[in-house]
Amino acid sequence: MRKSRGRTGRKRRRKHLQSFMGGVNCSHKLEYIKLKKWLKDRGFEDSNLRPAEFRETGRGLMATRALQVGDLIISLPEKCLLTTSTVLSSYLGGYIMKWRPPVSPLMALCTFLMAEKHAGEKSPWKPYLDVLPQAYTCPACLEHDVVTLLPEPLKKKAQEQRMMIHELYISSKAFFSSLQPLFAENTGTIFTYSALEWAWCTINTRTIYMKHPQRECFSLEPDVYALAPYLDLLNHSPNVQVKAAFNEQTRSYEIWTNSQCKKYGEVFICYGPHDNQRLLLEYGFVAMDNPHSSVYVSADTLLKYFPPLDKQRKAKLSILKDHDFLENLTFGWDGPSWRLLTALKVLSLGADEFACWRRTLLGDVISAQNEEHTWNVTTKICHFLTEETQHALLQISNLKRSKENLKNHLALVEMLHLEDLKILQKSAEILCNLKRAT
Repeated sequence: MRKSRGRTGRKRRRKHLQSFMGGVNCSHKLEYIKLKKWLKDRGFEDSNLRPAEFRETGRGLMATRALQVGDLIISLPEKCLLTTSTVLSSYLGGYIMKWRPPVSPLMALCTFLMAEKHAGEKSPWKPYLDVLPQAYTCPACLEHDVVTLLPEPLKKKAQEQRMMIHELYISSKAFFSSLQPLFAENTGTIFTYSALEWAWCTINTRTIYMKHPQRECFSLEPDVYALAPYLDLLNHSPNVQVKAAFNEQTRSYEIWTNSQCKKYGEVFICYGPHDNQRLLLEYGFVAMDNPHSSVYVSADTLLKYFPPLDKQRKAKLSILKDHDFLENLTFGWDGPSWRLLTALKVLSLGADEFACWRRTLLGDVISAQNEEHTWNVTTKICHFLTEETQHALLQISNLKRSKENLKNHLALVEMLHLEDLKILQKSAEILCNLKRAT
């Protein structure tokens, strides 16, 4: 009896420790049991990871032991991966090979996902499909009211993303119709716009990079996608480093860690050194205290602070455009970027200094007056963007009260603006200290 009580006590302590680490083990849930069995049948063995729910990141994978630098996190056999080879060897293969003009590798994968989701219980991929998100938070899926609250450059990209999915849908309608012999129902009810949006987001947010040879049955777009069940539960952290690649010897996709992880801690991978706007656009989430985050300054904002009657204004803009200094102008955690300051220095050149524009692009100091004017305008832009961000946060706060159904999406955009506000406040502090110092 005593022994049994001791074991129960250990279990209770273990359970307490696991929840203390911020993760609740979910491996007992039916969808994960089915997924693990399905993966095991395809040759996957795993003892390092457990599905878990984390307070900060939501669903992810928990380490069952402490991981050291150089440890193999996961090795997923080729049989578990969903690639264009999977699609071509399926019932869709013959239809894809015959179709002209050829479909893209991306479209082939989208079509397969939609068809398999429609197949439901009959789909051999059902255990994987059941753990995929039912909805996504990429900007293309956000309501119009939410998209209007995004920072300007991201708003533009969100509209482009939606337009691209729409054009993909329109241009693929004839191909979808050609698949009618495979289905009892009308293909128009299977391959809908919302089904394509879901499939496109699944691939865009979850695939790993894996180069495949060019095939004649596909268009010339690169074939670099692979969906990786279970592995795609790993969340992103900008603060970790991993080595990931397909191992030709073991015929498995492997991820090795270059960072340590505590037992029962969340295991992270890094999707790349992306800022929060890119993370939201491509993956539908925002990372707090992201060292790569930036606040973008549009060309329109830039020009608000320079007299329209400046005779050299047109020439200055032409120089900046030709030398690619009107894009990617940012404030970061370490203040205004060199690109932003250089663009402002060119626009601040006096009539007698204009001939020195080449030296300005190389980073030379032209005059004390040019430097001072540049710092003053930079401070004004920082102040303007801070006010704009605070106004957006106020709008979000008001909308959250009136639109309960948009709460989750609004919280995501709020997180983005709060992070921007921290960056702008830090930049304002840096600018103030520099002004004092000079």
